[in-house]
Amino acid sequence: MQRICFVLHVKPDKIDEYRERHRAVWPEMRQALHDTGWRNYSLFLRPDGTLIGYLECEDFDACRAAMAEKDVNTRWQAQMGDLFDETTAPDQAMRPIEEVFHLD
Repeated sequence: MQRICFVLHVKPDKIDEYRERHRAVWPEMRQALHDTGWRNYSLFLRPDGTLIGYLECEDFDACRAAMAEKDVNTRWQAQMGDLFDETTAPDQAMRPIEEVFHLD
């Protein structure tokens, strides 16, 4: 099982909107994440817009590829994209951070 951590940046003036949208993640989006192997997925947001994501999966590249095939993900990314500083879709901007320590 891979443990994946990534950082994205929410635009400071969009933080409240980002929080609001994640209070009501579409049920079909939740199901798609589950069906494509995303486990123990969490998002953490700092007041400055720094977003830390964590998930566990068998193969991160395969999980992202499977999500890219889902229509619900295409719609979600289109809705969320304008909230981020990144110039690519948020799900494509996720770059794993190297794990240097893990206390098991």
